Amino acid sequence: MGWRNSLQLNRKWGAGIALALLALAGLAYWLLREEAIFEEPEERLVLVSAGYTDLPDWDKDDLGGFADAFFKSCDTLEKLPAARKMGGTGMAGVVGDWQPLCESARALAPETSAWQQFFEANFTPFAVLNNDRPAGLFTGYYEASLKGSRERTPPFLTPLYLRPPELVMVELGRFREELKGHRIAGKVEDGNLVPFADRAGIDKGALQNRDLEFVWVDSDVDAFFLHIQGSGLIEMDDGSELRVGYAAQNGHPYFAIGRDLIEQGYVAKEDMSMQAIRDWLEANPDKASALMQKNASFVFFRELATSGPIGAQGVELTPLRSLAVDRKFWPLGVPVWLSTEVAPSSSPLEIEKFNRLMMAQDTGGAIRGPVRGDVFWGHGEYAYDMSGGMKSEGRLWILLPNALAQAIKTTASR
Repeated sequence: MGWRNSLQLNRKWGAGIALALLALAGLAYWLLREEAIFEEPEERLVLVSAGYTDLPDWDKDDLGGFADAFFKSCDTLEKLPAARKMGGTGMAGVVGDWQPLCESARALAPETSAWQQFFEANFTPFAVLNNDRPAGLFTGYYEASLKGSRERTPPFLTPLYLRPPELVMVELGRFREELKGHRIAGKVEDGNLVPFADRAGIDKGALQNRDLEFVWVDSDVDAFFLHIQGSGLIEMDDGSELRVGYAAQNGHPYFAIGRDLIEQGYVAKEDMSMQAIRDWLEANPDKASALMQKNASFVFFRELATSGPIGAQGVELTPLRSLAVDRKFWPLGVPVWLSTEVAPSSSPLEIEKFNRLMMAQDTGGAIRGPVRGDVFWGHGEYAYDMSGGMKSEGRLWILLPNALAQAIKTTASR
């Protein structure tokens, strides 16, 4: 009888466990369901038809410098096959949709009115939303200034590296449509792609003695900001100048160290800026390396023989006319209207409206989302001051060729 009692007891325990598991499963289902209800929706670029009267101060932009930015993108597009997709979500069609407009624009007079009439006659504006949210974050960047030498000699002790030959960068969108805009990087070991060294590993010597150091600079803080900005002009110890630009990245995600400074109470949220980060790093050299290494992302550089930095579209950037966007959602080489505010980091209360026509020509590790942008301010103290103080809410409109716009409107009405 003992074994029967034991069996019955086990059955009771088994039934109890089964019921408990069912209850837990049910609870997990409802918790997950509850979480799904309240979690943020997946980012999605939405277009809403608009008119030129919807663009704040459309008639007040003098368009100075815009033609240069526009034609730089056209120079690239005109060399591409007409059937090539423009990229992003597909809203900009194929290269052939833009090439005739590039050709027509070359006959325009330089006056602002001629360009405004050209756009009003050939392009249709669409407001860009993230799901149902029209506003997003807009920041600024600049071409960094550094001092350096070809030789490692005090005070030039911080290296800039060329791209390692074993670094493999993979655009995942080439393999699966749903991964468009995502990229990983690493190196191949035993036939497998494995992570590349992070910032801490490289700082500790992961790339030493391989002749990848092509210039040395006098400040690890300046070098860190160069990694964030992506391009810089180096004043060499022999009196010459060396321009460097982005070549590749190690595949590790970008981490905003400013957020860490806020969370630890070192800098108040309302006081956060590029200058505030720099000031803290320079005032705390014993803690600076550890903080900078929290940003595992590491950039490799190349020498540039151009008069300005090169953006992700492969064109020279134009100050106050080139915008960095998220390639997951945006094509490069398209005109956009940006409406936001700016203030110099040296005088954060001197806020001005910033409404102007720009070209999407670049990307950035921290630029993520459909309504997110980074304004290129150029080189020098003014660019540093204005870009460092820019952290504003704003809106975007994309200007699409009329034929594409009509197709989008027709599809939306079905």
